[in-house]
Amino acid sequence: MNYLLLVVGFALVTLLRTVYRRYNSISVRHVPGPPSDSFFLGNMREFHRRPVAEADFKWQEEYGNIVRFKAAFGEDRLLVMDPKALQYIYQTAGYNFPKPRERREMSRIVSGNGILSAELNDHKRHRKVMLPGFGGPESRAFWPIFYGYAAQLTSKWKDIISNSPNQEVVVDIPRWTSRAMLDAIGEAAFDYQFGAMENAETPLSVAYFGLLAKTLGSLTDSAIFMQNLWAYLPPQCLRFVSYYSPGFTLKHARSTEKIATDVARKLVQTKTEELRHGTENRDIMSLLVKANNSENEGAKLTEDELYAQMRTIMLAGHETTANSTSWTLLELARHPEMQKRLREEIWAKQQALGREFEARDLESMPYLQAVVKESLRYHPVVPMSQREAARDDALPLSKPITLTTGEVLHKLPIPKGQKLALSIAGYNRNKDVFGEDAHVFNPDRWLSNSPKNAVNVGVYSNLLTFAGGLRACIGFRFALLEFQAFLVELVRTYDFSLTAESKKIRREPCGVMAPFIEGQTDKEAHLPLKITLATKGAE
Repeated sequence: MNYLLLVVGFALVTLLRTVYRRYNSISVRHVPGPPSDSFFLGNMREFHRRPVAEADFKWQEEYGNIVRFKAAFGEDRLLVMDPKALQYIYQTAGYNFPKPRERREMSRIVSGNGILSAELNDHKRHRKVMLPGFGGPESRAFWPIFYGYAAQLTSKWKDIISNSPNQEVVVDIPRWTSRAMLDAIGEAAFDYQFGAMENAETPLSVAYFGLLAKTLGSLTDSAIFMQNLWAYLPPQCLRFVSYYSPGFTLKHARSTEKIATDVARKLVQTKTEELRHGTENRDIMSLLVKANNSENEGAKLTEDELYAQMRTIMLAGHETTANSTSWTLLELARHPEMQKRLREEIWAKQQALGREFEARDLESMPYLQAVVKESLRYHPVVPMSQREAARDDALPLSKPITLTTGEVLHKLPIPKGQKLALSIAGYNRNKDVFGEDAHVFNPDRWLSNSPKNAVNVGVYSNLLTFAGGLRACIGFRFALLEFQAFLVELVRTYDFSLTAESKKIRREPCGVMAPFIEGQTDKEAHLPLKITLATKGAE
């Protein structure tokens, strides 16, 4: 009880200080935005209860690319979708916009003290050690592994179809792709065999399947309120709450941490011994251990940080890529003419090559590249990131905004401590960048009328899907190759079509954007699609 009183006392003092600062410094309260019907929850229900980015798109249409909304206790936050403002936050100002500490703590819960939760000099140190494992040549070297596991998944599905009387089956796409990509990331990143496709019930695969959905999905009002309350807790109290909260979701995350750290500890020991004896491999963990074997102690990662990098790579390398694959296959099932066009391009290319695909062949398939870009634009699996102004600042704007007072601003002053929700999904649907049909899934936009934007925002095709600047996804090349390996192999082999349930798919907010079936309450991603073997005669 004493601990509870202490936490509540600290939160109350911090809240009062925040309210005082809100009305005695630079303020964003006159920026247009939606009304709020709850002092304790603000507009936060609209982010956590509605399908991903539905609120972003609605407010963007009504208020523009900078929107003020309410968090708990009437706190004003900004939803940012303006290209110039995003460029400034991600690139120009860089480390002046760190993640809020409550978001860093949530990152620490699911992935440890790794690059996702690091800031400033720690983040620079993490990037320096990790970059050697994620360059272009290093990523392309893993193509045979990715393509090999895609072929294994294809073979598994062929066995299932062969036992079906009508030669068609319904498969739950994310369950299979998550397992296949966990195996692929295990071998490419760690030279480790997870065996998830052969046995989906291994402790590690069970722990990681749907980790984010189980930890961050389907939040109740009380859970939304508690997440907002975290922002007002001092660091010591925040860490105490995250370690000892009795809720199932955090218990599951802590259990996953223990399982993954035990595996990581053994891997680091093995890689260190291999390096000592000059027998190291080229997997990412070996490269990390080698890069970390520096004489400069200030440039090294601790063992705990190395373990956390494994958890980060596992989470980012299989769950996000598996979800991207799921969303792409859903769109191809929704648009059979696009699926046919892509398959015919893949078949024609393979016939011309007379061999299996290699990484160098991907860029010479323009429709494949268009589908990949459009899917990543339309369904960014990380739809939002959170930032906080480290000092009083001013956001440059692509378009001026008119305040509720009638004042027109070409730059928006913001106070130190201002919380910003950077809408990746909102930017990726910005009509000023992607045209009036930005809300339409249309790969052809990348072939005949490529988006034109003088403001360089994202690290890949000027999309924000992999973020940008200093905090851009360090493994985006790795992820793109893994994604394309599975897409090429699966679309080449199978025809995908909708089922009754897949017509009711909801974009679920759970840290990442996962496909859930509308009306189902379990905390797992589902996307049932009907598959048949694709043959030229059937086309």
